[in-house]
Amino acid sequence: MAMTLRLNEQQERALAALAEADGVSKQEAALRAITDAAARRGHETRVREASASGRERYAALLDRLAQ
Repeated sequence: MAMTLRLNEQQERALAALAEADGVSKQEAALRAITDAAARRGHETRVREASASGRERYAALLDRLAQ
């Protein structure tokens, strides 16, 4: 799917710096940034869910340890 990405000057410089650092085009740098952000968001969600589950499962033990 084609898409136009509008960036301000600061965002353009940041994207150009990412592309330069990775030795790729600005398009590839943008695609990598999107993919990386999505992966991090998914990981954070899974960690948050696992933490909530663990706190629920071990609530009594955690209460005893806190005393």
